[in-house]
Amino acid sequence: MVKITKDKLDLIDKKILAELDKNCRIPSSILARKVKKSRQTVEYRINKLVERGIITSFNAAFNPHKMGYKIYKVYLKLRNLPEDKGNLFEFLKSSGIVYWMGECSGSWDLIFGVFSKDDYEFYRLKNEITSKFQKIILKEYGDILIDVKQYSKMYFTNEIVEPTMFAGRIIPSTMDELDYSILGEIVNNARISIIDLAKRTGTTQSIARGKLNRMEEKGIIIQYRIGINLNKLGLELYKAIIKLDRYTKEDEAKLLTYLSNVPNIHYYIRNIWQIEPELVVSNYQEYYKIIERLKEEFPYVIRSVDSVLMITDEWTPGFRNLLKVQSE
Repeated sequence: MVKITKDKLDLIDKKILAELDKNCRIPSSILARKVKKSRQTVEYRINKLVERGIITSFNAAFNPHKMGYKIYKVYLKLRNLPEDKGNLFEFLKSSGIVYWMGECSGSWDLIFGVFSKDDYEFYRLKNEITSKFQKIILKEYGDILIDVKQYSKMYFTNEIVEPTMFAGRIIPSTMDELDYSILGEIVNNARISIIDLAKRTGTTQSIARGKLNRMEEKGIIIQYRIGINLNKLGLELYKAIIKLDRYTKEDEAKLLTYLSNVPNIHYYIRNIWQIEPELVVSNYQEYYKIIERLKEEFPYVIRSVDSVLMITDEWTPGFRNLLKVQSE
């Protein structure tokens, strides 16, 4: 069971977290000006937020669709057989192409994402899972991810910020071994200095900086963000799985605009058959109110809403494989 505590943050901490999630490579001097504190104070506070376990990581978010991969989604309802569950989780983590997993409570017990260059590879994995773990799987569903609106952590300050696009059209970009090496270094260490990045990848500062800039321009690197331990702050992450009745371009634009102005929005995910807003809230009551208002606002668009509380939210070893498959 995940332990939920409630560490307190003051307004300065919240502003620092919000700014770091927009761009965690922001220089401390610029961040200090934004929050109206000294550089030393800002650096001290960032270090304390890391020590307290509130900031869990500094990440470079990259886009698999710009590397030639499709992303598939799998949803499973499972029997409560702990040993078999553990075996399933280990199998998925070691598969090499499962890049993200989320254990949840509600309509589904497990949701995971798979990256693949073609349908056949995914098809083989799907059949292997359903055959190998048929004893534990009660129900399954699959979908294909179209795109994601990725929001900065607006719930810290209630400042509405434009989202960043993730996924989208599959347009592979040419990448060399050094590109992959740089991406591999920065993906989980996004505040690394250019000096250290160049040393670690065996290149010059000028080349490292130029490579980063080109990957940003091509949309391979889409954002530099922070990971947050929501449990430490007494917050919860809910995924609303929404089936739609009517979804014209006008409906879609209105729904997206509406959700983009809800500070709790975390992601807005579009799959082939459904949409999935993710919301960070203090409790289920807050989530329920947001969803009820959404249903009232769009009664002829929303057919049904299935809700899940995300218990875990983890990148698997397959995530790292995205950074090395093409370079080997």
